[in-house]
Amino acid sequence: MNLEQITVTAQVAAPIIKVWQTWTLPEHITQWCSASDDWHAPKATNDLRAGGKFMTRMEAKDGSFGFDFEGVYTTVEIHKHIAYEMPDGRKVAITFESQDQHTKVTETVDPESQNPIEMQRDGWQAILDNFRKYTETN
Repeated sequence: MNLEQITVTAQVAAPIIKVWQTWTLPEHITQWCSASDDWHAPKATNDLRAGGKFMTRMEAKDGSFGFDFEGVYTTVEIHKHIAYEMPDGRKVAITFESQDQHTKVTETVDPESQNPIEMQRDGWQAILDNFRKYTETN
């Protein structure tokens, strides 16, 4: 496995309570969890607690490809920190930092070994950017 981790960030123009809800509630996750306009997330489930599982179905809108993005939470600190592990053993950590009426979201991800790290970083950042846009306009 690569030792270099992927880190992406977004400054969201919304208070931390709204950012947390948008990040964790399935009805919001399905609205922002995609890396490009030709993909969508038709279904999401989320058991937000240590040991709880989540799953987001990600699909190409033309039906050509899809997969379940899933994991098990290892840490959940309300309005502060979420960590989880994916089925392949990779770990992800997300921190939420309140800054006046803004919230800084930082995501650190163990990369997979099949795709270039730059491509992976771009994908994670694109999803985080979609999250920011959705949260700020809803």
